[in-house]
Amino acid sequence: MTIELANAAPTAFGVTISAEDILDSLSFFDTWEERYKYIIDLGKEIPAMDAALKTDDQLIRGCQSQVWIQEYIFEGRLCFLVDSDAFIVKGLLGVVLAAYNNKAPSEIIAFDIDQYFEALGLLKHLSPTRGSGMRAMVARIQEVAKGA
Repeated sequence: MTIELANAAPTAFGVTISAEDILDSLSFFDTWEERYKYIIDLGKEIPAMDAALKTDDQLIRGCQSQVWIQEYIFEGRLCFLVDSDAFIVKGLLGVVLAAYNNKAPSEIIAFDIDQYFEALGLLKHLSPTRGSGMRAMVARIQEVAKGA
């Protein structure tokens, strides 16, 4: 269920932090340990989600950790409030939000997430369950965009 939040401006992800910014930033690091630390730091930039929004409807199935995604409309664009109980997963949500947050549904649908993930090289460095979780996050956001 998409909600209308008239005064809830979107987070920096997808606004001032773009998918290209994530790609550029990750390219500066030599090791995956450094990249993981950067991804965890991204997650720390995501505001905590109100506990009242962490309902079963917003819980993403298929994730190893608990992940909640609540969509809302701000000035005609889809925006997302997200949270997770795992630091790395919250950072991965930041990576996904950089591509999808504060976009028109048509932009979300048109964005080549597979190419983005390939350019990041991220999925081959995640456990299979974390990779499945990222795919579940993406599927939920794409489903919302198709229904908008």
